[in-house]
Order: sequence, then C-alpha cells, then structure tokens
Amino acid sequence: MHLAEATWTDVSGDGNADDRADIDVALLPVGSTEQHGPHAPLGTDTLAAETVTARGAAAYDGEVVVAPAIPVGVSEEHRHFAGTLWVSPDTFRAYVRETVESLAAHGWDRVVVVNGHGGNVDALREVCARLTRDGTAYTVPFTWFEAVESSLEMGHAGPMETSLLFATQPELVREGRLEDAAADGAARWGEWEAGVNLAYDSAAFAGNGVVGDPREADEQQGEALLDDAGERLAELVAVVIAREWESGA
Repeated sequence: MHLAEATWTDVSGDGNADDRADIDVALLPVGSTEQHGPHAPLGTDTLAAETVTARGAAAYDGEVVVAPAIPVGVSEEHRHFAGTLWVSPDTFRAYVRETVESLAAHGWDRVVVVNGHGGNVDALREVCARLTRDGTAYTVPFTWFEAVESSLEMGHAGPMETSLLFATQPELVREGRLEDAAADGAARWGEWEAGVNLAYDSAAFAGNGVVGDPREADEQQGEALLDDAGERLAELVAVVIAREWESGA
C-alpha cells in the first residue's frame, strides 16, 4: 500500500481491524536532490530509493506500507553545483524521526528506511538507533548500494548509479553527455593523504561532479542491481518483522 495513493479509509481498512493487521512493516524511502554530473538527474538518489523500495515490497511475501519519499538529504558536499539542495544532519534526523513517529502512531512500529544517498548514512544510523532505543519503532536503515554485490564501482554518478537509471528511467540519462562526464570526472572520491580525505566538497576533486566512468553502465547491469537490491530488502524486512523488540507504548 502506497500512502500517497491511498485514502485514509483505505489505510484504516474501513474500520476493519483485520485488514490493518495484514500490514507487517512500513518502508520509508529517503534520497537527495543533488548534482549527478552532466548526464544524470538531480533526483537520482531519490529515484533509486523509490525503485528499490518498490522492488523490495514486491519481493516480500507479505503486506507493506510504503511512505512518500524524503527527497532532500545531507548533501552540502555538492553545494557548488547548481540545483543541489541540502539540509543539516540535525534537520534531516528530525524529519526522519518525526515521520517514523507518525507511522508508529498508526500502528506501524517496524520501519525500514530505504536510503539512496551516501551522505545520509551516518545520520540515519543515529536516528534509527534512537527511535529503536526510545521504544518508538524498531527502525533500521538500508542503503541499497551497500547491500548489493557488484563488480561495478559506486563512485558518484558512476557506472552503478547510471546502470540503475538505464534500467528504471532511461529517458532521464543524457547519453550524449557520457563522454564529457567521464573525461572531466574523478577516478576516486576525495583527496587522500595518510588515510585522511582532505576534501570536504566534491567540487574540490571532481570538476563536473562525477566519480567513476558512467560509460561502463548499461541496462542489463542495472536490472541485476535492482533485482539484487530488491531481494536483499525483502530479506531484511522478514528479519525485522521476526526480531524481538519491545515497544515503549
């Protein structure tokens, strides 16, 4: 059930408690609105979170609630590139926390936050731990590109993300710009010395914001990534449902 597409009476089961009991878990996609080079859209991370959430919901053998995606995340590292939006980690954590609190208020106290942006990872780990420890909802973060097995480099707007786009929203990939994206991009994330990344912003090491070679991307690899991510998410949902946890209610 997608909350954005349902009515409140759909969600309540028209007063039938048995219908509400069929819903096991809530999935909350989170992403970002940030530069992804000259070839990929600003909404790449949010689109990825939404598509992986949909695939995971379809693969799970049970009913889930899918919340609307949170489209702005912790992305200040891309601030030099036009169109990038960002919020502070505190604001992001507060938004995620209060959204999960809303889900829990309606009885969905098992929540998986499906993440599409690396900059959100630390904040999500913290807020999910707090929600769980406080007894609000058993909440875990799932970052799709950390869950899959692939020989492709993640980078940024590189072959992994571009492949997923080719498989899901190919019309959004500016294929005519792939050569420029590769030529002006960086080979790796950051500027490293003695194990320290000296660069705080992506513009310091990637002139067009790209890390990795998006020319290595294709639809077939994207389909494999999506299948893998969806299966991993469905497996995680089953574990989250089965895990013992005591609500604070």
